[in-house]
Amino acid sequence: MSAGDSCPRCAAETISKRSAEPWCPACEWSLDRFDPEQRSPELGWRWVDRRLFRTAFWLTERQFAELKGAPEIGRGTSAARIVTVAVSVLLLAAVAALLATGIWLLTYDFFSPVNLLGALLVLIAVALRPRLGRLPEDAHELDRATAPTLFALIERVAGTVGAPMPDVVLLIADRNAFTITIGLRRRRVLALGAPLWSVLDPQERVALLGHELGHFVNGDVRRGLVTQAAETTLGQVAHLLRPAKRGSGVVETAVELLARAAARFFLLLHLVLVWISMRDSQRAEYLADEMAARAGGSDAAIRLLDQLLFGDAIDTVVRREARAGHSAAAWRAAADQARNQLSVDVVAYRQLSRRTEVSLFASHPPCGSRAGLIAARAGRPAAVQVTGADLDRMDEELTAHYERVRRELAAA
Repeated sequence: MSAGDSCPRCAAETISKRSAEPWCPACEWSLDRFDPEQRSPELGWRWVDRRLFRTAFWLTERQFAELKGAPEIGRGTSAARIVTVAVSVLLLAAVAALLATGIWLLTYDFFSPVNLLGALLVLIAVALRPRLGRLPEDAHELDRATAPTLFALIERVAGTVGAPMPDVVLLIADRNAFTITIGLRRRRVLALGAPLWSVLDPQERVALLGHELGHFVNGDVRRGLVTQAAETTLGQVAHLLRPAKRGSGVVETAVELLARAAARFFLLLHLVLVWISMRDSQRAEYLADEMAARAGGSDAAIRLLDQLLFGDAIDTVVRREARAGHSAAAWRAAADQARNQLSVDVVAYRQLSRRTEVSLFASHPPCGSRAGLIAARAGRPAAVQVTGADLDRMDEELTAHYERVRRELAAA
């Protein structure tokens, strides 16, 4: 079937975007079709990827339906959260036991062969330790003295969504925004991508801050220091077990085969745990979207998601303007033009995202599902209002930082 043919289910005209397999916009017939040309491979085997897609599509649509029918999205304890926390505790206990055993063997009967085994166990435990995180490289740190308008806005939004203020605010060159918690003191970091932040309108910026700051309080299971073990430990074990080169002798070949089998076993366990944790993570993303709507208003939160939906097109024009030496104001004008052209078919692109963005290993639900859940709820007015004058003042304070990012984009 090609675009323009009649839907076999409801007789409406089918459509296609970005050369995707056609689907019906009215009854959504064929929207769940596996379209490998529009997706990155999951594991690389077509038949496996097809089944993973179908499972992911079904789970994502079911979660959307459950949340749509609920009066609100809470931080309730889900089965995915319980499993992730329990496995993380067990993995951390195993690493601690490995370290303790290694230290004991190091000190037992000193200067004996058993000390080598102890040293090996200590090295393995160190390799499997939880990572405390660090600041991203090439990020520009902002401060209240040079960006007072931005910090005042962050403070207002944090108060609205019930989140703490970030300890560090960064401006980065990626078209992205995120929050992380790093170090022994667990410092909270907010990173704003200049190519994204600079092209948003005032209320979209409020919605973005509401979403990102919401991650400090939405209970995302992947963000805890303890639960990080479920995300990384088994994958690191698989990496350590994978042979570096092929053996030549019979014994070496046998050891290599056993090591590869063990590595793939632990990798499979790692993928299962990541999949389980992502189920809870996607729920946390929906909750962060609700906080975005609370702070910036429902309409602004939906427009923000459409910005992400059209991300490739907007990123292209922003980089074009940066290479031409134009300022952030030109980025916004070019982005607005690109978005206006694409917005005519925004409903179709939202539907398509539910096919192309769905994955068992995705930390975020599809943009179309996220926008659909906000639209399905009663519209919220903006709790934090920002004027055009506020936006201009914010951008003026960030001019020097924007210019540094522009040079990075032009050189990329």
